[in-house]
Order: sequence, then C-alpha cells, then structure tokens
Amino acid sequence: MIMSESTGLIAKLNAINEYERQPIPENKLRGWKKFIGTYAGEHTAGTEFVLGPLFVAHGATAIDLVTGLLIGNILAVLSWAFFTGRIAVKTRLTLYYQLEKIAGSKFTLLYNLVNAGLFCFLAGAMIAVSATAVGIPFNLEMPTLTDVLPNSLGWVLTVFAIGTITTIVAMFGFEQVSKFANIAAPWMIMVFIAAAVGVLPRLGINSISDFWPVAQETIWSGVPLEGQSKFTFWHIMFFAWFCNMAMHIGMADLSILRYAKKWTAGFSTASGVFLGHYIAWIASGILYSLFLLESNNSLTFAPGPIAYEAAGIAGAICVVIAGWTTANPTLYRAGLAIQSINPNWKTWKVTLFVGLFTTIAACFPALVMQLLEFVALYGLILMPLGAVIFIDVYYMERWGLRSNYASLSGKKLNPAVAFTWVVTLGFCLALNLLMGIEIFFLGLPGWFIAVIAYLVFSKLFQKPLVSSAYLQETIAEKELN
Repeated sequence: MIMSESTGLIAKLNAINEYERQPIPENKLRGWKKFIGTYAGEHTAGTEFVLGPLFVAHGATAIDLVTGLLIGNILAVLSWAFFTGRIAVKTRLTLYYQLEKIAGSKFTLLYNLVNAGLFCFLAGAMIAVSATAVGIPFNLEMPTLTDVLPNSLGWVLTVFAIGTITTIVAMFGFEQVSKFANIAAPWMIMVFIAAAVGVLPRLGINSISDFWPVAQETIWSGVPLEGQSKFTFWHIMFFAWFCNMAMHIGMADLSILRYAKKWTAGFSTASGVFLGHYIAWIASGILYSLFLLESNNSLTFAPGPIAYEAAGIAGAICVVIAGWTTANPTLYRAGLAIQSINPNWKTWKVTLFVGLFTTIAACFPALVMQLLEFVALYGLILMPLGAVIFIDVYYMERWGLRSNYASLSGKKLNPAVAFTWVVTLGFCLALNLLMGIEIFFLGLPGWFIAVIAYLVFSKLFQKPLVSSAYLQETIAEKELN
C-alpha cells in the first residue's frame, strides 16, 4: 500500500510541466487575480518581520520612513509592470531560457548557479524567520544581531522541520505555490495590522492625535542602535525600490509573469509592496520598538518572540506562515534556475536538492541579521543581466544588431554578455570602494552602465550570421508564437 502511494506521488510529480524551455500555452495563462494573491503572499511575508525592525535599528526618522517607502514602492511597481511584465508576456519564457538564447549555455550555466545560490540564501533566511516562532514553545535560545553560527541543536532541528515543509510545497510547482499564497495572504496582513494597533497603548498612543508625536520620538526616533549605521530618506527610498531589483529590472519574475494573460498583471505587485513593504514594515517596526522598550537585551532580534509578545499565538503562527510564503516561490525560482542547466532533470527533484541546501543555509542566523545588505547585494549582482534582456528584446535590431545572438549563431558563450556583467559589477565595486557610495544606491547607475556596455560590446563581438540560420530561427519563433 505504501509502495503504491509512493509510486503514485512520484508519477504525479513527474507529470508536472513547468514549460521550462517553451512558451506558456494559451490554456495555461492566468488572470490578474492569481497574481494579486501570489504577490501579496510573497511580499507580506517573513522578510517584513525582519526589514521593518531593521529600519528602527538603523535610526530612520518617521517622516523619512513614510515618504521614502511611498515613493520607492511606486517605482518598484512601475518597474515590474513596464519592464518585467511587458517582456514576460512578449516572450512567455523563463528568465533562464531567455538568457540562454541571448548569452549561450556556458554563460547561463554560471549565471544559473549564482542565481540559484542567492535565491537559496534568501529562502533560507525566511525558513530561519519561521523557526524563531516554532521554537517559542520549546524555549529555544533566539539569535541576536551579532550571531553568525547556529547556537543550539534545537535550533538546527527546528530549521530542518520548517525547511522540509517548505520544500515539499515548492516541489509541486507554480500552481501549488500560488494556491498556498492565496490562502495565507488575506489573514496575514490582518495579523500585522491588528498586532501593531494592539500594542499602541503600551507605547503611549491612546488616540489618533497621539500617533505622530510618539512615532517621531519613540518608534522612529532617528537614533540608530549601537553599532548600526544611520539611514536617511534616500536609503529608504532606494531600498524600497531596489530590494526586489532581482525580480523586476533583474527580470527574475519573467518566470512568474510569463503565465499572465496581459502585461498589466505586473501592476498586481502593488498588492504585495503596499501591504508588505509599506503597511507591514511600519507595523513590524512598531512591534520592534515596543520590544526594545520592554526588553533588557536590545541585541535580541527574533521575529517570532516579537510577534508573540504583541499578538500571542496568532502572531507566532503569522511569522511561521509568513516565512513559508516567501520561501516557497523563492525555492521554486531556484529550482527552475538549476533545472535549466540540464533539461532532462525533473524540476521537482532539483527543487528537493535545492531545498536541502537552503535548509542547511538557514541554520546560520547571519542570513537574517544581515538581510538588508544581502537583499541589496543579490539584486545588484543579478541586475546587469536584466538590463541585457531588456535591450536585447526591444532595441538590438534598431541598432543593426541581432537579438538572441547565441541561439542564432550557435555560440555557447556570447562574450558581449559576459563582459557586460563583469564591467558593470566592476564599476559598482569601484563606486563603493573609491567613492564610498553605499550598496543601496549602486543599482541605478549600474543599470545604465550595463545598457551602454552591452550595446558597445555587441557592436564589437557580433559577427554577420548565415542568412539561412537566421531565417530558420525566425520561422521557428513565429511558429511558437
């Protein structure tokens, strides 16, 4: 009986088709409602219990936080819609296959490994966030702002339990990831709001008129915690815009939005960023400021206990689910990245392996403690290839150049893409080291450098193609579309 059920499960997993190397068929396209739930679940999630408090720790002022988040999140939604959404609907391909057609299989192999590794670390941070809540009944010693290594066997066992559940959901593909998010998202934001409102009297806020003075003096006072840098309006605005840089202008969400009927589904991301990256960041900041006031140890930084102190069991459960709803789609993306290396590998098997690696990474609390910097770094690393895809899809032929050059020429490595990646990251590193520009501000100049570099290097390296090869590729693409 057990053997029969196991065989049936494997057969069901093997039957899952995520269209890794072909456009999404018409009957698989989804309306904007599907994406509202997906993005609300992903971005009203575990990261919000970390990032909101970190703004408090870095001494953001109330006015800088409110205005910086507003402008930055608007820019993020516009980037998702006008960059990622339009290209996703035009090509209907995953990021990984689209990049392979442009850059070649050898370059894509390297990129996919880097991409998958970064996604694994992000998913691992969210598994760790969930673990801080699951560990409450067992009196686990929680991580602090300075922790790097796991501090107990109990912590490791808790992380592995959460990682197992997260991996199983991700193994079943986009449909199950989307369903999970749609179920979890509606009530999670209510817990965020209810918890924050519930603790306001403990902060001395008993009426609407009390809120802003207390917010300025107590919650976001403008004074960073010991050992933390000072954040300004510009830090907050650029972080809100670029914290998901890998997903929008970095084009990682081509893999998600390729299922959309229309490119305007990209605006569905507003459900995530304004519920999660605005309301939830503010709410979790309120919870953390109360925790700092009532805690004897200002270095303690564990989302589970912070939410539990404010909202009881509901708050702790919210942290668990919030971690899952971010980790699930992130693991899904990481699995696609690795699977694209060898199309014969089954995506669910790859996701299982990726889930194991992610769970091991989640055992290290440093992933959570340095989340602001990590999120900025992984977006910056992936951003140049998003610029390459943008230019390749829309502007190459206007400059007398070929789109999908690696595919048309049969080359396994397009040197123009490789040089663009190296030059862009080198330029950003130079700005950081020589001019002292912080990582949060490097994405914008870096994107323009990537655009210029790709056009220049393409002019240098592209050679005339055999007309028959180009004709065959054009015919094949028209048949697919």
